[in-house]
Amino acid sequence: MTTAKPSARDLDSALLPFAPLLYVAWADGELTDVEIASIRSRIEGAEWLDDESRQRLGGWLDPETPPSAAALTSLLTHIRRAAEDLSPHERRSLADLGVELSRARDTGIDWQSPQARRALDDIENALAGPATEISRELSLEISREILLPIRPEPEPEPAAPTASFDLQEMRRLLAGHDPEVRARVFRILERDGFDYRYGLPKEEHREVVLDWCRQLAAAGIGASSYPGALGGRDDMGRFVSAFEALAFFDQSLVVKFGVQFGLFGGSVLFLGTEQHHQRYLREIGTLELPGAFAMTEAGHGSNVRDIETTAVYDARSDEFVIDTPSESARKEYIGNAADHGRMATVFAQLRIGDDEFGVHAFLVPIRGEDGAPAPGVRIEDCGEKVGLNGVDNGRLWFERVRVPRTALLDRYGQVSASGEYSSPIRNPSARFFTMLGTLVGGRVAVSAASLSAAKAGLAIAIRYAEHRRQFGPAGEAETLLLDYPSHQIRLLPRLARAYATEFAVHHLLERFLARSEEDHIEVEHLAAGIKAFSSWGCADTLQACREACGGAGYLAVNRLGSLRADTDVYTTFEGDNVVLLQLLAKGLLTEFRQEFGENRLAGLARHLGRRAAIAITELNPITTRIADRDHLLDQDFQRSALRYRADRLLLTVAQRLRSRIAGGMDSHQAFLECQDHLLALALAHVEREVLDATCRGVAAAPERLRPVLDRLRSLFALDALVRDRGWFLEHGYVESAKSKAIQRLVHELCAELRPDAVALVDAFGIPDSVLAAPIAFGSLPG
Repeated sequence: MTTAKPSARDLDSALLPFAPLLYVAWADGELTDVEIASIRSRIEGAEWLDDESRQRLGGWLDPETPPSAAALTSLLTHIRRAAEDLSPHERRSLADLGVELSRARDTGIDWQSPQARRALDDIENALAGPATEISRELSLEISREILLPIRPEPEPEPAAPTASFDLQEMRRLLAGHDPEVRARVFRILERDGFDYRYGLPKEEHREVVLDWCRQLAAAGIGASSYPGALGGRDDMGRFVSAFEALAFFDQSLVVKFGVQFGLFGGSVLFLGTEQHHQRYLREIGTLELPGAFAMTEAGHGSNVRDIETTAVYDARSDEFVIDTPSESARKEYIGNAADHGRMATVFAQLRIGDDEFGVHAFLVPIRGEDGAPAPGVRIEDCGEKVGLNGVDNGRLWFERVRVPRTALLDRYGQVSASGEYSSPIRNPSARFFTMLGTLVGGRVAVSAASLSAAKAGLAIAIRYAEHRRQFGPAGEAETLLLDYPSHQIRLLPRLARAYATEFAVHHLLERFLARSEEDHIEVEHLAAGIKAFSSWGCADTLQACREACGGAGYLAVNRLGSLRADTDVYTTFEGDNVVLLQLLAKGLLTEFRQEFGENRLAGLARHLGRRAAIAITELNPITTRIADRDHLLDQDFQRSALRYRADRLLLTVAQRLRSRIAGGMDSHQAFLECQDHLLALALAHVEREVLDATCRGVAAAPERLRPVLDRLRSLFALDALVRDRGWFLEHGYVESAKSKAIQRLVHELCAELRPDAVALVDAFGIPDSVLAAPIAFGSLPG
């Protein structure tokens, strides 16, 4: 058989039915010698073909001169033109397609004859292998794709699915503790000048943020928690609501606002007394006195108890002398210190003569009216950071800086002119933790801010996924990202977690505002856990949102990058999350010990009774296997599962610690050896608290909102079980079939929530000008 350079014209007319087979043969990859030989033998055996036809076909079967890409493209165009009257949606094999092409054109050959049809079938089998169900289905699909036209122009975007709930009612539910101040903050953020700016030098960025902060101060927002007589509203809840609203916007503003009015002003309010309030709070609230909160030291981080900065009382001059005794004692990462702060609350070890009274707070001038450092104060800029470059973080050193005795914030410890120390709290350790406990409001605020940032990221990513199309069936419009189950599982469990965190943060704020002497430690532990949960959830959510938006999420103008970078510090701000979880775990162990300590036998009986009940109702073989939908969606099952995990981890870590200490190990080393167990306990406990708060919140919600909120609650709870299914399987709480059923149900819930997804992020109530990411509003990524 002689050959010629392959051309689509060679397969016109009589040989047209071979065209689909030859196109697929070469488009699928290089033909092997065996395949070529097989196809040649079938063509040679086709006695009804003349020599010229065999020669033209041979041009397509020469391994030395395979068809070029252009030739294959031309061949595909040739086939589609010949088949323009055929429906691409009809299922047909390649051989059937060849026969139908013969009908569309006068080929001069009876392709309906058994010999001709057999030749086409034999060639198709030579390409696809033995006829099987899989090979037949593959042939049918390939035949369809050959005929499908170029993807049509995108149709106008369909209207978003109608929400299953009342959007305005949901917005009211999520409006927080003080909807009025939230709305007021949003009105300020919608002013000219409150726009996102990218690529600013840090010096310019800092001045922009300072100006924004001044506008908030002028509106009285910063002083919300201060006494009314000093320009405030005496409402800590209002301050947290403002902080929460600001966190939808620029995080540098959030942090500077928090440092000035929350940390610096809050230290004066909560650690100072009336003299300090009268002298400083009004100027702090109006930002006439910019200040800093100087607690953290380079060598000690979260270990505030062992900071090195000293405050030595000099009775002769009635002054404290503030000193930085070593390089590790420098105050590190202090917001407002590098450029704007004129005074700082400095935490230092109080010494009077030879006696040491532990950490106390002092008001220390760090800069004069002219902006120059105060005498004895050295200031250094921390420089460029990963994020939050609108905040002027700095380092502080003190060399024999003298401040008057009245500079001591003396609510919990007073020093007389003669140098006598007194305190309403005798125990130094209790005094220290009481002082730090007064600042727990910062953790409440960071919990709320982390949630707001996560909500902003979800609003951007989910709205984008409702507009952005990618891939899809050939010849049809591309598929919306949000219609892909893989995209739903990326975003919707995190949306459910945001709603659950919302209920938990609201519960925490209520507990914080109503706290008493009796429950302040419990509230502090709750704040530690929720802060860790919310800030880690924020980091995880924003990373997922960035990835879900692809390259568009990497553009600065679409905000996900800055949200992710700026909020990353929340995991260590106001307490490193790992340290906070250890605080929570130790609190749980203390409660556990007290329950047994007060009446060991009664406490043990109660505990064993609870465990016996769990064993009977939850760990029996029937319960561990139940996998029907109603059971898995039951909040009693979900709460029981998370309660069981938390209770068992508490019992087992207590046993581990006790065995080590009973064996002579000191408690510090015992805690180190069980640290991973303690962290697992704390995380399990806080996740249980979040689910409990969610169940209470859903029960209290308007009845028309409960169906969608129930689905969100179930998705949050079941996703938590999936993420830790190894633990539940190892401990026999569920069996394999039940674990798989939970995983399937998570995917089903995502699909059920998909029509409500956009409405659920719209319910966050973020103004368009504050959200401000073009991809959230249907614009192209750039």
